[in-house]
Amino acid sequence: MRATTIYGTRDIRVEEVPDAAVQEATDVVVRVELACICGSDLWAYRGVAKREGGQRIGHEFLGIVEEVGGDVKSVQVGDRVIAPFVWSDGTCAYCQAGLQTSCRSGGFWGSKGSDGGQGEAVRVPQADGTLVRVPADAPASLLPAFLSLSDVMGTGHHAAMGAGVGPGATVAVVGDGAVGLCGVLAAKRLGAERIIAMGRHEDRAKIATLFGATDQVSERGEAAIERIKEMTGGLGASAVLECVGTEQSWETAMGIVRDGGRIGYVGVPHEMPGLPLGKLFGRNIAIGGGVAPARAYLPELLADVLAGRIDPGPVFDRTVALADVAQGYQAMDERTALKVIVQP
Repeated sequence: MRATTIYGTRDIRVEEVPDAAVQEATDVVVRVELACICGSDLWAYRGVAKREGGQRIGHEFLGIVEEVGGDVKSVQVGDRVIAPFVWSDGTCAYCQAGLQTSCRSGGFWGSKGSDGGQGEAVRVPQADGTLVRVPADAPASLLPAFLSLSDVMGTGHHAAMGAGVGPGATVAVVGDGAVGLCGVLAAKRLGAERIIAMGRHEDRAKIATLFGATDQVSERGEAAIERIKEMTGGLGASAVLECVGTEQSWETAMGIVRDGGRIGYVGVPHEMPGLPLGKLFGRNIAIGGGVAPARAYLPELLADVLAGRIDPGPVFDRTVALADVAQGYQAMDERTALKVIVQP
């Protein structure tokens, strides 16, 4: 089968690799219908996050079950399934607590020895604890929305949960990538009254408005902080979603959160100093977040997509064939695409 591999900085290839196959009784094989490129994949693409030459890449996919191990009970051949970006057994103490990302039997797609999501098929370990079945009568037009639930919509929701978003909240979202935009949608879903989206790109601002943003701030740095303080009577936002993971984005988040507020962080941290604990302490700022347990959120978010209450699908603005996946990486790296679907 063909799959995406990475060999170094901006060196993405599609190669023939061994076919995905059931190895354990708890495995299934999924034929990939749609995968996509994540903003976090770009850290490896840019050479910031190191990978071994030839390592698989990609962690967001959905597809059709083609082969089932003998112990698998929750899905069968022919089912359409969504795979969250971490596999998990669903039975350990962490999984039972809704923290599947810490599962002792879990792992990340594309890690050494595992299949990546950007390929023709994927061996899924711990299938019963990992996969979520899509109803057979679900319309194909919703496939992009379903795909978003494998990572970015669940991650945006995790940021909103970490920030304590609820009815009547004033929310500011740092980052206008796919996760930040899904954070806007999550904040709207949770009842926020005012949602301030931050970013400079007009096309992304349109999606933010579609998803529920009430205000747009295009300034950056100190200018952005002053603008949001001005918009909120000098106080700042009660809930801030940090969806980037850089030193500048954290400085912005700290600058725009009001005293007694919360920061929900999901941006993968890169080249950052330690958090200013003295300022957090003195201003009573709470912080929550981390790696999103997408599997925990999938059932409720899927139900909302199926009912038409949310549609995260517009975060995808380009589709490439698997053979052209390198072009998709380049487009996202150069910001000519927001989020790219890969179609094997």
